[in-house]
Amino acid sequence: MASDRMATPQSSRQSSSLSSSPMSTRMQSLQVDSVQRWMEDLRHMTEVECMCVLQAKPIGVEEDAQQGELIVASGVGAGDHVARNNLQTLLRRALVVSTELGKMFQRLEKGRWQRVHSTAVRANCHVRSLVHEYSAARSTPPEMQKYEKSLLEKCMELTNITERCLHTEDEFFLKSMREAIHEILTDVSDSFSNMIDMALANEIQVLIKQIESSDSVHTIGSAISNLLSLTQDGPQLCSIIAKEGAVVALFKICRQDRFKDLYAHALRTVASICCVEEGINQLDKVDGILCLADILTDESSVEAARAEAAAVVAQITSPHHTSTQHLASFLESMHDIVTALIKLCESASCGEVFLLASAALANITFFDSMACEILLQLNAIQILLQACKDRQRVDTPYSKDQVVTILANLSVLEQCAPEVLQEQGVERLLLLLGEKPSSSSPSEGAACERVQQKAAVTLARLSRDPDVAQTAIQLKAVPRLIELCRSPTERNNSDSVLVACLAALRRLAAGCPDSIEAADHQQLIKPRLVDSFLLCSNMEESFV
Repeated sequence: MASDRMATPQSSRQSSSLSSSPMSTRMQSLQVDSVQRWMEDLRHMTEVECMCVLQAKPIGVEEDAQQGELIVASGVGAGDHVARNNLQTLLRRALVVSTELGKMFQRLEKGRWQRVHSTAVRANCHVRSLVHEYSAARSTPPEMQKYEKSLLEKCMELTNITERCLHTEDEFFLKSMREAIHEILTDVSDSFSNMIDMALANEIQVLIKQIESSDSVHTIGSAISNLLSLTQDGPQLCSIIAKEGAVVALFKICRQDRFKDLYAHALRTVASICCVEEGINQLDKVDGILCLADILTDESSVEAARAEAAAVVAQITSPHHTSTQHLASFLESMHDIVTALIKLCESASCGEVFLLASAALANITFFDSMACEILLQLNAIQILLQACKDRQRVDTPYSKDQVVTILANLSVLEQCAPEVLQEQGVERLLLLLGEKPSSSSPSEGAACERVQQKAAVTLARLSRDPDVAQTAIQLKAVPRLIELCRSPTERNNSDSVLVACLAALRRLAAGCPDSIEAADHQQLIKPRLVDSFLLCSNMEESFV
């Protein structure tokens, strides 16, 4: 799973949602129907004048309502409900304030002073409301209180200074004020970001404490769900979650037999957190790889848990990560993990499970050639090529991408060619050269391009073996490769597919010159590769 294939298991699950829906919508509590979302956001988008009036009036609470709130707070799962609501409210409020600050930057650049001031007033109101609501719902740490006080002062200063700009048309004064406002606005944005990070860290600590201290499967499961939902909000939140010790807490769950039903859920959250370096570092510190190996090799583990363990392996072995120190401990368990993953590919009950297991294997074959040798010993070529015939397991271009990636890496080994021939692998490669998207999805189109490219690369490498080259020619590989070179639409205008097909064509021509006609030889084989590439990349299709 190279950098041009899939960044993470998470992204692959999302990108393949059109077919088998790998990594489909997972507890994303903030993703709801658009009208419902608008109505919820409307609560936080009130008019400033109304807010000022309301804040000046005491609002009484009926005795029945107070009792109702007490009943809810003392009920089963109330803590989970409060934690979830706090997080949702915090994120929504943060989005509103960030939007207002962004508008203010834009209006400041354009010199729209009336709008700059009205936006400053709104932002000030929203910030004060957020601070007030959060302080009422949760005790604020002392360090965070300092940020709150400083932020509120800067917001008030911003409101006052923008008001002064409404009463003058002095260009020199306004220019100097623009610079001062920009500096204050930058400070407000930074302070607000820091305060939100601290507030989120505070909420995350509450969830982690629930995971660590509770014996209730329901309570722990709910806390894990909330963490998983937060991971969907981007890498910055994943970094905060990792720094607060979530990976450590989740692996503690995965090491206790009494919580076996939570393994899959916990590991899915770990995989999401490990999209950032902090998550991987935490995993390495708690010997998470050994835990993953234990779950993968434990025959009593349910398929869902093993699939999510495979997702974590795929995540931490992704080529996108710059840090590789965690791979040293991975190598110690590599044989066991590779063996378990190829077995999971063979026994997978659905496309998502196969995708996760094959994605992990694809990544592993990139960083250690020993993995390729292990896979050959485990009869991986037969297992993978047989899986390609089973639409229940390999049902999308994303899964085929993983299979052909593994085959491309295995084809570097000389002993690979006879096994591919025995399993009719050349026929499969030619089918993969014809892979086309079933929809207009850009991600699916990109996956099909990768499948075509890697199928051509694999064919070129395997064609060093004369038997493979002869078989490919008999199966009319040459006309298909020529078609891909000459027809931009056949390769979806992909330059990488063109280069791979030219390389495969030249490899076949070297062994069997008579298989290519003179005109094709003159344009596609005889010139330098770069000249043939330029010729084909600028070629217009003939519709005659």
